[in-house]
Amino acid sequence: MPVNLTSNGIPAILSGDMNSKPLLQVLDIKLIGSSQERYRLLLSDSVFTQQAMLATQLNDRVKSGAVRKGSVVQLIEYICSTIQNRKIIVVLNMETIIPECEIIGNPKAHAESDTMAHNPVSNGTSQYTTKPSTNRSVPTKLSNNIQTFQPTVQPAYQPPPVYKAHGSIMKNEAPARTIPIAALNPYQGRWAVKARVTAKGDLRRYNNAKGDGKVFSFDLLDSDGGEIRVTCFNAVVDRFYDTIEVGKVYIISKGSLKPAKKNFNHLNNEWEIFLESSSTIDLCPDEDSSIPQQQFSFKPIIEIETAENNSIIDVIGIVISVKPCVPVQRKIGMETQKRDLNLKDQSGRSVEVTLWGEFCNREGQKLQELVNSRISPVLAVKAGKVNDFSGKSVGTISSTQLFIDPDSPEASNLRAWFDRVGRNLDSQSISRDLQGGSKMDIWKTVSQIKDEGLGRSERADWVTVKGTISFIKTDNFCYTACPLTYGDKQCSKKVTKSGNSKWQCDRCNQEFEECDYRYLLQCQVQDHTGLTWVTAFQEAGEEILGCSAKELYMMKGEGDDDRFGNVIKSRLFGEVLLKLKVKEETYGEEQRVKITVVKVDKVNYSSHTKFLLGLIPGRIN
Repeated sequence: MPVNLTSNGIPAILSGDMNSKPLLQVLDIKLIGSSQERYRLLLSDSVFTQQAMLATQLNDRVKSGAVRKGSVVQLIEYICSTIQNRKIIVVLNMETIIPECEIIGNPKAHAESDTMAHNPVSNGTSQYTTKPSTNRSVPTKLSNNIQTFQPTVQPAYQPPPVYKAHGSIMKNEAPARTIPIAALNPYQGRWAVKARVTAKGDLRRYNNAKGDGKVFSFDLLDSDGGEIRVTCFNAVVDRFYDTIEVGKVYIISKGSLKPAKKNFNHLNNEWEIFLESSSTIDLCPDEDSSIPQQQFSFKPIIEIETAENNSIIDVIGIVISVKPCVPVQRKIGMETQKRDLNLKDQSGRSVEVTLWGEFCNREGQKLQELVNSRISPVLAVKAGKVNDFSGKSVGTISSTQLFIDPDSPEASNLRAWFDRVGRNLDSQSISRDLQGGSKMDIWKTVSQIKDEGLGRSERADWVTVKGTISFIKTDNFCYTACPLTYGDKQCSKKVTKSGNSKWQCDRCNQEFEECDYRYLLQCQVQDHTGLTWVTAFQEAGEEILGCSAKELYMMKGEGDDDRFGNVIKSRLFGEVLLKLKVKEETYGEEQRVKITVVKVDKVNYSSHTKFLLGLIPGRIN
């Protein structure tokens, strides 16, 4: 059956028609890019060909074979960009109509765009287009395939026209086309997005080898649900920091796109916008109701129990308790505030949420007043950080947002459930207190860890062991670490001394006078069934030894062996409760089970005995 491709489909796209859904054929596919896979296509409408770039979210279409050489596809969403004087189609969405088909027609590259050096549809022959020069002879093809050369007439010399000076001429000043955030990619020349600011970070100052600087970021959300982070540095900060307001809608254009740093950027977008001196931000005076105020991706509390440590999530629940605000001394010597509260939801679970810094006094104080007044408010946490110390909990970071009784369907459903039945239902906490234990804790002996093959499944096993630390290696108990922080997260990568005696971090590409010291303890743990080796990192190491890694390092470095040895000996052979993470990891080509200490507590024998009695089947309390 003959296949009819869209007539003049390529010229229509190149002329700016982005509303049609042309039927085109894929003539060639090439994988490009080293750091990130991208596919370049050669599309045909049977008369003309045109190069195209496939959006990364469509890469699976090529990998699965749904799109291949010869496929007939229909473009659903696409844009046309000019890159280095070459037009290119960026395909955002398409459907495969015929998986494989013979080459249709005898297409050639369209005159408005550069051609590929080799055209795969020309039976292996290369096609080139050349423009004749005005001072050369031009070949003319005769009927008998013999070429003769006709001389061209050299035009008479004319003096160049005289132009008046009108100042600098601005190129391409037509307004940039507004596109969805999801369509942004580094291959576009000019673009604009219309979006609402959903979050604005604090102004931060930094110092590196290039000097002092300042930076701030804000998050955008558009009417299609696309999100992206925008970052400004130095002089650009001065232009836009006071302009940006959370909740306002802006049209933003003329920025560069770079890969998002997923360690510090939780948004569902592979790119991040960096604004420049030529960037523009225009406030939209009319409120655009099509753009939501905020976008959530709520995770039920029961799913937080299996969430990865340090992952960023959204969670919503009923506040059932709020603890008083308490001061906490941070490791860098500064004091901050901390406040704990508990959320419950319809999944039958509750979780502890820790508020830090200003969250304690703003939303935290309001929540405490509501709970004290016997009002149980709904709290939505946007971008909370999962912690796995003492079970699972959620903590605030600089990009976290808290919404009390938000106007959303999830909040309405939660309120209706709580008022109807949830108020009188008990919930099990996934934030376990290891001091006394909980019926949700998985208690194991040392021998059971090996005998039951813990840690060898897809997910890690979390167990509690009551035992003693019988030996601590002291030769390499800590390492020198990068002290730089990004938001609320410290780099902590191992650093080395550079030629000028400063510490060098390869990840941050910076030097500094002082480094940090972080624990990397190798300990032997034993109980009545056997012994095993475990690893304790920074926080767990401080709990085991009772002092910071830097303090212990200084003792050893200053030759105070007696004091150093006494610190180690004093922490041995006392009974403790150890929260352990057991997971199989690959070292070289070898699979080994790694046991990591995530929490250490002294045994409270009274509460621990009550817990053990509660495990006896059929016992009447």
